[in-house]
Amino acid sequence: MSEKSVKPVSGSSGESRTVRQSLMSAGKHGTHLVTRSVIRRLKGGRPNPASLKSLAKPFVRFTAKFATQPDAIITAQMRLVQNTTILGSGALMSLISREPMRVAAPERGDPRFRDDAWNDTIYFNLLMQAYLMSDRWINDTIDDVRGLEEHDRHKVRFFTNQVTDALAPSNFVLTNPEVLRETVDSRGRNLIRGFANFLRDIDEADGRLSFRMSDPDAFEVGVNLADTPGDVVYQNDLMQLIQYRPTTETVHRRPLLVVPPWINKYYILDLGAKKSFIRYWVEKGHTVFVISWVNPGKEHANKGFEDYMLEGPVAALDAIEKATGEREVNAVGYCIGGTLLGSALAWLAARDDDRVKSATFLNSMLDFSNVGDIEVFIDEDMIKKMEKAMKKQGYLDGTAMAAAFNMLRANSLIWSFYINNYLLGRETPAFDLLHWNSDSTRLPGAMHSFYLRNMYLENRLGKPGGITLAGTPIDLGQVKVPAYFASAIEDHIAPWVSCYKGSRYLGGPVRFVLGGSGHIAGIINPPYKHKYGYRINENTELSPEEWLAGAEEFEGSWWPDWVKWAEQFGGGEVPARTPGEGELPIIEAAPGSYVRNEPAPETPREKAIPAKRKTSGPAAGKSPQRQRSQKAAKTG
Repeated sequence: MSEKSVKPVSGSSGESRTVRQSLMSAGKHGTHLVTRSVIRRLKGGRPNPASLKSLAKPFVRFTAKFATQPDAIITAQMRLVQNTTILGSGALMSLISREPMRVAAPERGDPRFRDDAWNDTIYFNLLMQAYLMSDRWINDTIDDVRGLEEHDRHKVRFFTNQVTDALAPSNFVLTNPEVLRETVDSRGRNLIRGFANFLRDIDEADGRLSFRMSDPDAFEVGVNLADTPGDVVYQNDLMQLIQYRPTTETVHRRPLLVVPPWINKYYILDLGAKKSFIRYWVEKGHTVFVISWVNPGKEHANKGFEDYMLEGPVAALDAIEKATGEREVNAVGYCIGGTLLGSALAWLAARDDDRVKSATFLNSMLDFSNVGDIEVFIDEDMIKKMEKAMKKQGYLDGTAMAAAFNMLRANSLIWSFYINNYLLGRETPAFDLLHWNSDSTRLPGAMHSFYLRNMYLENRLGKPGGITLAGTPIDLGQVKVPAYFASAIEDHIAPWVSCYKGSRYLGGPVRFVLGGSGHIAGIINPPYKHKYGYRINENTELSPEEWLAGAEEFEGSWWPDWVKWAEQFGGGEVPARTPGEGELPIIEAAPGSYVRNEPAPETPREKAIPAKRKTSGPAAGKSPQRQRSQKAAKTG
């Protein structure tokens, strides 16, 4: 054997060092896993919110229907023979012509088959075509079975697709061209690094497989995420209220209250300077207050949906009046935060409380008749199993909810990371959105049970008096304030059709805007990107299909359209307000302790009301800021 044949490749010493580090990391994390597994078993394990009964029932009913329909069986067999013939003849022609087969094509945006070898190499091209044809044959067979309830069919199709997605040729070393090249070129070092990454991820997730989606060291809350300057001015058991510092000399008289979702953390609205919706609102002259929800523990187990309303937006309204002297506000709700906002507005309307003068709903459902793929996780068996798990620990672990959402887009949010992290052995790049996505929060048992049953399972929110909160039956039709709905056409969590239907439950004027992309990118779409576009149809009395057909399309972000709409409800201009200058002192700097999962600081005593006050006249007994606001309102 020549010297050349055994000479190490260039850079092999560095690669060997990397291999040693990977093996040491695997050993360390493997030891942690074994130790924790033994301890967990001794303690009785962890609650499992998944219901196998719920998963099995629709498959049993499907099998029973399929077995009694000979024509469906024959059709499936004939289609299989036909597909096999097409695939075989296509493969023969491909071998003769040396041209790739194009019998089946992946769906637009499918990330699995982007490598050129899937089309340029006969072996990989045949694998892709065979897989795509088999996948479609399975789904066609499911669709052919008659007499199956649509909910059952949806569940069978969804969970079957989870299996077929897992069996895609892109998920295996020998059938993924990119992974195979990397394995040969690196002499298998990618698989060693991938194994180390696999054990690391399981160790960090306390024994569960949770893919690392972004470089965890690239972002820090308060540094390059959630970094818009502001201060916490109020807090209670469920939330901290952040008031942001102004960047304009004057602001709209009515402050802007933002109610984000509590399934994830609020800083989806504050992803750094360029992507921050919060910073954009501030720059457009709004005094912005944002609720930062606590990450609940066992002590919050009995906090219900109405507690989130009372200690969330309702408490925030009182706090904002103390902080600014202004009683009237405009409000924004995002996702489940919008569902809570709509519920709170109906509750306030039933009590003749008119403090909220306009409402904006971002990808928010008030109608739950069509919730998309998430419905496969919602039925009586699943909810009972989830309630049992939540009763044991007091809350639903955020990782369970995150896993369910990831399954809705498995190829993008599961298998792409499986390939990158474990087969290619690469580290994940820095990505602010996926860092936020991994920063999940827990959900109190009482709240989540109420939400699943009353909204998703029974769709009671849109029925007048269907839901009672804090002793008051609510009716969305009594909400007369102007409303702005922004939805996204590809949203798989809050389908735009449901958002549109829900907007019609309200009793006031509605402006409905349909943006591009999905649940996050459709909302966090700053104007500088010039992406996606949006649609508007002034007639919201049409059916969803008619509304879409007649909508006018615009380029770029819908944010400027919202600014123009919101200006009419600003209430005039007043000098800019600074946190702490009202009756509420500053507790700590934004983003606050709750978003960092830290203990909240002790609440300072509220500032004493100034001793010298007018004892007569129209401003008697009112704070200086309230006087200033009312004066501006008269001139505005």
